[in-house]
Amino acid sequence: MSLINFFSKNTETIIEYSGNHFTLVLWAVGISLLIWVPTGLLLTKSDKWAARVLALANTIFCIPSLSMFAILVTIPTFGLGRKSALFALVLYAMMPLIRSVYDGVKNVDRNVIEAAKGMGMSTGRILREILVPLGIPIIFAGFRITVVMTTGIAAIATYIGERNLGRFISEGLVRSNTPMMVTGALIISVIAIGLDTLLGLIEKRIVPKGLRVTR
Repeated sequence: MSLINFFSKNTETIIEYSGNHFTLVLWAVGISLLIWVPTGLLLTKSDKWAARVLALANTIFCIPSLSMFAILVTIPTFGLGRKSALFALVLYAMMPLIRSVYDGVKNVDRNVIEAAKGMGMSTGRILREILVPLGIPIIFAGFRITVVMTTGIAAIATYIGERNLGRFISEGLVRSNTPMMVTGALIISVIAIGLDTLLGLIEKRIVPKGLRVTR
């Protein structure tokens, strides 16, 4: 069966799986931003706690995704399906997001901060108006990495009941069905590249050219 024939005969399934994959990524990234960006900002206040949390994040990041999913499904609260998938993806996003926020803020020139303090700016105002704006290039780079990484790892969630594009790859391997495998891999790649391209365009608008991080 050719790739074109597979697309034409399985259009509804492809749309369903693509939608499920896309929404899983959006939910995971959205939740991760709400949790890990504020955490990263808080950690800039304490290098001691930052070292501990980043060490934990690195350890979690080193756990193979299939192992992580397998562990989570054994927990009654999560089980098979989207809850476990979301929780795992949010945990994996911990390292790149916290690291980028922490490094972005910490790399701001200390002289700039001292000058702001000398002008009587409060800690909160320094954070909002100086640290975050100047750190946004590194923060945004970490955000883009998180989105692409999440899109790829989300495919593994098919092994715990998620009906997404990863299912085409897993079932294609079992059936030795090349068009099925290529379809899943191709659409996942398109989603990842599309989201990264979109974020790149947004980055050009909000980050001054001289501050952008080369990737």
